[in-house]
Order: sequence, then C-alpha cells, then structure tokens
Amino acid sequence: MTKGHSERHFVAIWPKNRYLCGMKPDQLIFRPAVEADAPRILDIIRQAQARMRARGSSPWQNGYPAAADIARDIVRSYGHVLADPDTGLVEAYGAVVFEGEPAYEAIDGRWLTDLRYVMVHRLAVAEEQLRRGLAREFMRRVEQLALRRGCGSFRVDTNFDNSLMLGLLASSGFVRCGEIHYGPERREAFEKVLTDSQP
Repeated sequence: MTKGHSERHFVAIWPKNRYLCGMKPDQLIFRPAVEADAPRILDIIRQAQARMRARGSSPWQNGYPAAADIARDIVRSYGHVLADPDTGLVEAYGAVVFEGEPAYEAIDGRWLTDLRYVMVHRLAVAEEQLRRGLAREFMRRVEQLALRRGCGSFRVDTNFDNSLMLGLLASSGFVRCGEIHYGPERREAFEKVLTDSQP
C-alpha cells in the first residue's frame, strides 16, 4: 500500500467514530430527547433488541419498546439522551421518570428507603459505542439530575437474564431489594441511596 493510499484511507475512516480520537463519555451532552431524535433512538433500540436476541436473553423480544413507547416518553419529557456535542448525534437513550412506578408499591422484598426516587427504563446504547462506558455515564447523569431535583433514591428493575444491566447495577452501587411484577412478568428490583457527595 502506498503512502498516499494509506493517508486517503485514514482520512476516509477516522471521523466514523470520534471516540477513537479522544472523545470521552463525560464530554457528551445529556439532554431531554426531542421528536427529531426518534428515528435514531429507534435504531439504537433495534440494535439492542438484536443483541439480546443473539445472547438468548428474553427482554425486549415482544416488540417492546416500540415507536409508540418512545413517542410517549418524549411527549411526557421522560426521554433523555447522551449526544455528541458537535454533531448532535444520539449515542444513548433512556426514559428518566420522577413520577413513581405503581408496580414498585408491591415489591416482594423491601426497598432501602421511602425517599422520593428517580427511575430509568429502556436504557440502550448505540452499537458503535458499546464498551465505552456510555451506559454508566447515562446513569451517572441521571443521579446528578435526581439530586438537583431533590431525590434521595434511584430505583431500577431489570430481567433476571439481563446480565449486562445486572453487572452495571452491581458495579454502580445498587442493592438488590427483591422482585416486582408487571402482570405475569417478574423483574429484579434494585435501589441506590443518593448523596450530595456523589460525583
């Protein structure tokens, strides 16, 4: 390969993933999702569904989350994204809810606190940004937002076979509190007590 050809090849591929060139997760913008983000968010959701299916995991294999779920998140101001500060490209998505979850009232177990809490549903990261800490960064930004809004607790539920989410929760200081139910489906329930000293 000639030097000129090599240089042209480099110029052609380097912008594809800016994180290879020094962009860090904490440099991404955390903001509410808007309607224009929906197609990209749905692409990210579909990628996550395919990865779960390939691993033999049961979550998100029944058409959920669907376009209607994302549209509802955006209308209700639940949807939040991590986005590239220069291009605006969405790299991670989640529904951030401060209004409580009725299913959490009937936990088989016991929550750590009775504090007002934030919760996250539908967390997904773009395929090309996997293993770069974006899910952890999204959760960290939610913690900061919750503290600013006066919440002292962060609750999450996930499937028993969602090994990636279970690992993230365990390494992020969440404590398993029991099980909750959405109809016939059961989920592992976790809580983290938030303090002002968190980064």
